[in-house]
Amino acid sequence: MNERTPVLDFACHAILVVGAAIVCLPIYFVFVTGSQSQQEIMQVPLSWLPGDQFLANMQTVLSSAKFGKLLLNSFVVACGITLGKLAVSLIAAFAVTYFRFPFRLTAFWLIFMSLMLPIEVRIVPTYESAANVALPLNILGGWLGWQALIDLDWNLVNTYSGLILPLIASATATFLFRQFFLTLPDELCEAARIDGASPWQFFRLILLPLSRSNIVALAIILFLMGWNQYLWPLLLTTDPDMATAVIGLKKLMPQSDSLPTWHVLMNAAFLTMLPPTIVILLLQRWFVKGLVDSGK
Repeated sequence: MNERTPVLDFACHAILVVGAAIVCLPIYFVFVTGSQSQQEIMQVPLSWLPGDQFLANMQTVLSSAKFGKLLLNSFVVACGITLGKLAVSLIAAFAVTYFRFPFRLTAFWLIFMSLMLPIEVRIVPTYESAANVALPLNILGGWLGWQALIDLDWNLVNTYSGLILPLIASATATFLFRQFFLTLPDELCEAARIDGASPWQFFRLILLPLSRSNIVALAIILFLMGWNQYLWPLLLTTDPDMATAVIGLKKLMPQSDSLPTWHVLMNAAFLTMLPPTIVILLLQRWFVKGLVDSGK
């Protein structure tokens, strides 16, 4: 039975509008500042209306700071981290859910326990691993006396592989996919086995289509996380051309002995916020559907 409560509906909508305005107001001021000239941003109070210098400021950002290259780096890194995390997490969740092997639950709980270890805690060994991936082979070569293994050097610093591969393991995604797989009836697996389907066919033809909404919802979250990475690219990239857009914003900060070019910085910040916003707007329906399906 539907009850007509116009007062309550108006109050709820008013709260939503006010909340949306509070959230969007800083973004609007970033756009306004990024569209004004240097003389306009020096005025007090700052104008609430956008200026006509947005394209000119954008051209300055893309040309002077090579920001187009940094945006491309961020996009490649975010997409690589997203695809890598989804692939590894789906396969890991499939293994611990449908396969019976020794220490299966131990492996899962070890993965789950890694949720308590943020990247800041394991940043030093992760950097050492990326700086020389062949370090275990070097140690083995020292034990065996093989000079070829001792001299082996594989450095991932200032490479896309170094920015992506150390971050593709995700305990959160593995846990979420495992919990979703546990909600599926066992009859699906039994029917596939009776029909002669291999484990890979069961995974590709049955599990992946059923997990589509969850994959898209998690992909949005992983893309945002990969796009907003700051600490890891800051440590691993010494070449300015391999930095990401988030790192590039710091280089656009006005110095104490220079002109306050806040309009250029805000324009770059708006360009940095634009790709994640577009992804969310395009996939918001799948995002909501994935969250609802995972909560059932």
